[in-house]
Amino acid sequence: MKIQRAALILGLLLISGCATRQPQSATSGLPKGDWIDLSHDFSAETIYWPTAEPFKLDTVAAGINDKGYYYSAYQFSAAEHGGTHIDAPIHFAEGHNTVDQIPLARLIGAAIKIDVSAKAAADRDYQISSADFEGWEKQHGRIPDDSIVLLQTGWSEYWPDRLKYLGTEKRGDAAVAELHFPGLAPEAARWLTENRKIKAIGLDTASIDYGQSQMFETHRILMAQDIPAFENVANLDRLPAGVSMVIAMPMKIRGGSGGPLRIIALVEHD
Repeated sequence: MKIQRAALILGLLLISGCATRQPQSATSGLPKGDWIDLSHDFSAETIYWPTAEPFKLDTVAAGINDKGYYYSAYQFSAAEHGGTHIDAPIHFAEGHNTVDQIPLARLIGAAIKIDVSAKAAADRDYQISSADFEGWEKQHGRIPDDSIVLLQTGWSEYWPDRLKYLGTEKRGDAAVAELHFPGLAPEAARWLTENRKIKAIGLDTASIDYGQSQMFETHRILMAQDIPAFENVANLDRLPAGVSMVIAMPMKIRGGSGGPLRIIALVEHD
C-alpha cells in the first residue's frame, strides 16, 4: 500500500541519518509526487474564534534605508487558535503535552482522508460519526495504525467568509451561541481512540467539535489520549482517500496550548 511504503521510506531516512545530510536532490529519497499545501495563509482576513485576538501584521520597516539598500521587517501578533493551527493536548487535558512537547512522530506520517462534504452540505451542524469511519473502511480497508486522519467537510470553500464559514459575522461572547459548522461527534472520537490507533486528526472547520458544542467532548476525548488536532485545514479536496505523507509543523511555542500550523501533504504519482 502506498501509504505504508512511504511511511517506511521516511522511517529509513530518519534512521539512516539521510534526512540530515545534504542530498543530491531535496526529494531524491522520497516517492515521486506533488506536495499540496494544506494551510491557509495568515492575514487580516484570517478567521479566528469570535472571542480570540485576530492576526495583526505591523510594518517595522519597508523601503530603501539611509544606507541605500532595501530592507523590510514586520511584527505580528495573534491568538494561538486561529487560521490553520494545531490544538495541543494541553488545550483540553491538564498535564498533557504542550505544543512544544508533541513528539515529531505524531506530526509526520501517512494519512487517510474521509470525505463527508455531501452530508455537511445538507446539514451545517453535521457531526461525523463512527459509521462514516466504518463506511470508509468498507471501501478502503481498515484505517492503518499510526495514521493521521483528515476529515473533509467542504467548509474550506467558504474561507475567508466569516458568515458562511462560522455561521456568524459577530465577535465576542454573544457570537459563540451562533456558531454553526460541522465537526466530529464525541461517539466517533471515542470509537477512534478505543478501536484504532491514530497519530493525529484534522479537519477543514474552525473546531474539531461542531459549532454548537458547549462541552467540547470531542476535544476532551482525543486530547486525553495525547492526540493533537489540526483545525482550519485547507485544500483537502485535492487529496485522495489515502495520502503518502503529511507533515504538520506548528510554531514551537514553549508551554503553548496550540499555535499556527504549516501542514503539507505528498500525493504520489501513479
